[in-house]
Amino acid sequence: HFWLLLGIYLAALLGNGLISTAVACDHRLHTPMYFFLLNLALLDLGCISTTLPKAMANALWHTRHISYAGCAAQVFFLLFLLSAETFLLTIMSYDRYVAICKPLHYGTLMDSRACSTMAAAAWGSGLLYSLLHTATTFSMCLCHGNAVDQFFCEIAQILKLSCSKSDYLREVGIIYFSLCLIFGCFVFIVVSYVQIFRAVLRMPSEQGQHKAFSTCLPHLAVLSLLVSTGFFAYLKPSSISSPSLDLLVSFLYSVVPPAVNPLIYGLRNQELKAAVSKTYVFNIHKMHASLTGVSRLL
Repeated sequence: HFWLLLGIYLAALLGNGLISTAVACDHRLHTPMYFFLLNLALLDLGCISTTLPKAMANALWHTRHISYAGCAAQVFFLLFLLSAETFLLTIMSYDRYVAICKPLHYGTLMDSRACSTMAAAAWGSGLLYSLLHTATTFSMCLCHGNAVDQFFCEIAQILKLSCSKSDYLREVGIIYFSLCLIFGCFVFIVVSYVQIFRAVLRMPSEQGQHKAFSTCLPHLAVLSLLVSTGFFAYLKPSSISSPSLDLLVSFLYSVVPPAVNPLIYGLRNQELKAAVSKTYVFNIHKMHASLTGVSRLL
């Protein structure tokens, strides 16, 4: 398992790192859509770095040990990054709605100040939510052993260790509130995309339709993967629950999206592919020039 996890982790680091570097270095990508994509790449880097390094270490040393503080840290950062990503995906759908349905107002509604405020709100809301949820989770009395049957500290598994019915019900209530919040974001995104697709289908130019779909479909794919696996993880019937299925679902919502997001966005976005190629080639030439200069000095 170690080599599989290492390959996924390196691919996620490379893909999200290339997107972050390209957006930061290429002035042509200094637009609201790519600004939010940069934030998404940073959240994905944090999300996958919260779970996989520890899982790789455990696989390498054939152990499943994690300290209580380490478990709390994993829960905190995973809740923070995943909730911030959900809010950010909602903001990205609003960005696409304004860009396609209200193009004349785009410069006013999505100026640099508004984009910075919305991104900060996504990060700040995720941080606040994570603080409250983590504090509630680790205030429970745990007496049904100390083994979490998962490759990271997942709240659903920690909940099984609770021995207080009141604590259990309180935590379940918070989880259902969280799912309702996510569902509200999902409804907002769906309504936005209904309006977007209606506007796109009215476009007379096929090229315009293709460009609009190429910027919207990757976002919809990322959202569908994250929301569907997350909902299934916490709402699946107990009758079909099993350790292997729980492991698979948790892997799908915590590891797969950060790893495949760069692939989903990169394959359908010509501007981003060109910027990544340009940045990569520029860095290769720069490195070659530096090495040539050093060899001449020697």
